[in-house]
Amino acid sequence: MLKSCKYCMRIHDSKYDCGKKPKKLKKTSKKDRFRWTVAWQKKREEIKERDNYLCQVCIRNRYNTSEQFNYNDLEVHHAISLENDFEKRLDNDNLITLCERHHEMAEKGEIPLKEIQEIIVEQESKHTPGGV
Repeated sequence: MLKSCKYCMRIHDSKYDCGKKPKKLKKTSKKDRFRWTVAWQKKREEIKERDNYLCQVCIRNRYNTSEQFNYNDLEVHHAISLENDFEKRLDNDNLITLCERHHEMAEKGEIPLKEIQEIIVEQESKHTPGGV
């Protein structure tokens, strides 16, 4: 059916894309919105502080560490991803400080989840009352 296009001011088939119609913005996911919250920014800083602003894999000399005391390009990793359990997004026992390289390895599963979780338990026990 031919219609007057309000974007290009011409008449063409209603299913024809004239290129002038604005593209729909991609809906942001709950995960994407979460990363901008003040709660996440505070929690991310808290975890980095708990981990002494050091990559917790590098400090243990695991997975081809090039610099043991690595405080560069730090990121906070969710051991159990947001997609798998959004409720654990701010749980200390699900978060760990990693350098960019080790974070990518953890995301790909090249560093086993079990090992990441063991490191988190160790870090948490050092920073909780009555811990080791």
